[in-house]
Amino acid sequence: MIPQHLINKSLSTHEEFDDKTEAADVAKAFPRKVLGKTILVTGANKTGLGFSALQAFASQAPANLILASRSPGKIKECIDALAAEYPNVKYHALNLDLSSQKAVRAAASELLSRDEIEAIDIVVNCAAIFGFGPAGRVLTEDGIESHFATNHIGHWLFTNLIMPKLIKASAKNPKGATRIINVSAGSPMSAGIRWSDMNFEKMVKDLPEDERPSAFLHKLFGIDINDETVFTYLEGYNQSKVANALFTVGINTRLYEKYGIASFVLHPGVIMTELARGATDDQIDAVNKQPIVRKTLSQGSSTTLVAALDPKLTDNLSTQEPLVFLADCQLVKLPPKSSSKENADRLWDLSEELTKEKFSW
Repeated sequence: MIPQHLINKSLSTHEEFDDKTEAADVAKAFPRKVLGKTILVTGANKTGLGFSALQAFASQAPANLILASRSPGKIKECIDALAAEYPNVKYHALNLDLSSQKAVRAAASELLSRDEIEAIDIVVNCAAIFGFGPAGRVLTEDGIESHFATNHIGHWLFTNLIMPKLIKASAKNPKGATRIINVSAGSPMSAGIRWSDMNFEKMVKDLPEDERPSAFLHKLFGIDINDETVFTYLEGYNQSKVANALFTVGINTRLYEKYGIASFVLHPGVIMTELARGATDDQIDAVNKQPIVRKTLSQGSSTTLVAALDPKLTDNLSTQEPLVFLADCQLVKLPPKSSSKENADRLWDLSEELTKEKFSW
């Protein structure tokens, strides 16, 4: 549950939208924000949030939907289902493995070369991994902890590489209509970045006090930690999801005033998807015992649609402390560790270092 005092409904067009709102109803509320647009969604998977968002977008006649996934088979399954219901939309497949910087660069290069996709109006970074289970820390081929590499670095690099097509869209759209949406989790409400130990090599007792994981939160997921714990999948996931929020702040700082490109980040809610496919029975039982309201895929994707389409959200982006995080279809205030410009700039610098790439437009 999101504390009510942190929610600001006055900054959205539809104060009545909440945790029960369906994605299709949000799309219907903003039809002109979808009509004729080109929208890209990562994490195309027929049983996931990405597909639910794609369905809602498709219902309002976008010109193009780009489906990105590391699985060509899952992309085809999604396109087949969408085309059967909405045959007048043009669908485009993009093979994208976010865990590999080499693969991300290849996907971005391919997309930039496609003449039929002149510009991209909305990007929804929805793909994610959640490494349930006892396997322990996994490093990618780039030497980065897998959650951070996939959920943050992959999206950060891909989004920045395809920015020319977003900038082109922003030239014809009203300010704030071209958007980058990052699907996060509840993590930014309580977690942070392990700045002193990004790859999880230290024991808890050797970390600064403000970087130590919460034993209480781990208990909710059926995980016991102590002073000698080095890595848990939950901490890896939490760190990557906080990075989604700080990435959002960084985008707005660099692109909103200059190009009118806006970014929002969101918590879709608790939904059973393939993200939890590696969970043990004990872990699922531990989560199921918590007094948490579960959402359907459509209810979870409704916040994605609000973040992508509601024009009123951008009214606060030029204020001293803009709100960029949504939950249950409304803007929510985040703590400084997951929303400050200082931490966002720190993460941006780290992302440039890890990818050996600097972007300026």
